[in-house]
Amino acid sequence: MIGSIDKLVIANRGEIALRILRACHQLGIKTVALYSTADSDAKYVRLADESVCIGPAQASSSYLDIASVIAAAEVTEAHAIHPGYGFLSENADFADRVEQSGFVFVGPKAETIRTLGDKISAIKVMQEAGVPCVPGSNGPVPENGLEILELANQIGFPLMIKASGGGGGKGMRVCWDQSDLVRAVQLTRKEAAAAFGNDTIYMERFLENPRHIEFQVLADGLGNAIHLGERDCSMQRRHQKVIEEAPAPGITEQQRQEMGAKCVEACKYLNYRGAGTFEFLYENSEFFFIEVNTRIQVEHPVTEMITGIDILQEQIRIAAGEPLRFRQEQIGIVGHAFECRINAEDPQTFAPSPGRITNYHVAGGPGVRVDSHVYSNYVVPPYYDSMIGKVITHGMNRSEALSRMNGALQEMVIDGIKTNIPLHRELVVDPKFVEGGLDIHYLEKKLNL
Repeated sequence: MIGSIDKLVIANRGEIALRILRACHQLGIKTVALYSTADSDAKYVRLADESVCIGPAQASSSYLDIASVIAAAEVTEAHAIHPGYGFLSENADFADRVEQSGFVFVGPKAETIRTLGDKISAIKVMQEAGVPCVPGSNGPVPENGLEILELANQIGFPLMIKASGGGGGKGMRVCWDQSDLVRAVQLTRKEAAAAFGNDTIYMERFLENPRHIEFQVLADGLGNAIHLGERDCSMQRRHQKVIEEAPAPGITEQQRQEMGAKCVEACKYLNYRGAGTFEFLYENSEFFFIEVNTRIQVEHPVTEMITGIDILQEQIRIAAGEPLRFRQEQIGIVGHAFECRINAEDPQTFAPSPGRITNYHVAGGPGVRVDSHVYSNYVVPPYYDSMIGKVITHGMNRSEALSRMNGALQEMVIDGIKTNIPLHRELVVDPKFVEGGLDIHYLEKKLNL
């Protein structure tokens, strides 16, 4: 038991559900696994102290059903709900309902999620807190065509038009010159309304060859905050991360401390509570704020490997009301780490490949970690995200960590379905990736997308 938390509901599925379960068990907290009918045979459902089926396979009727999640917490007499990532993790209304129902929400306050979930308000707060932002509209794009053109010329082309309520690479469009501006604005508005129920959009300068670098933070909502260094997540396909590493190649200790300090100050300004990630575009040695993810990230293990801190456990401790256990000067970075996301998909067409895993062998050896919920004879359902696990390696330097990743990928065996392991095997020996410091467009250019 930690603080007021003796039993915790895991309101998620897949590898993050198992990761949360392990953190809870190490803290002496009982677990309740929620699952849809499609996930009844999941490993974490069997390992949890209790489990509750909350609906059919469709996420809208199970993992996204707020009433069902809270009802499960009530009938099991749990004390807290952990949303993981995806699904309801950044839903401010859900966070509100959890707290109003008398449970602890493992995450920031609803008002913080709401502020940072809207890109326009997030940028405003970051500017107030002194975090560098991309030059842009500093508010919603106007309706009038002439006003749009005037604003665009002030910012300068090329422009990125973005949905204020967007995320996951959706609701984004590049506009290269005036000729396509009004049409691009109209299309993005329609997409934003359809995808997010909010047609508010904004504009900012389009950085042509940036890297994607993010800082992990922990804050207790009691005035204490720290950063755990940065990660490089530039290897992306259609705005989805494929390989992450920490620390980011080429970032100096001075840059790390300066930007980390700005993130920490922003946490204090927001009275932030929990784990979070400040995401930036990095170009010509400058950082430009993109967004804050108010949840645990898929790629949190690389930070755990280089700092030795269990981010999930600290997230739960903070939710239980404990003050932050670390000071910034206690945080050290040791070595280097990589993470490859393993997806059930065709490595060439990227089409999903659900089905039964007939043979499963996990890589091992020094500095190798595999976070996955799958096993031999497990059936990967077709209803959810295709990620089925993560291979993480650590070494005393980047070269050693990459060499261990190459070996681990060669060892991994997942038969019966297609996976993107062949793509990862190719990437980790790519001469330019081995050199490091690639921009966010490199992988798509390599794949001719």
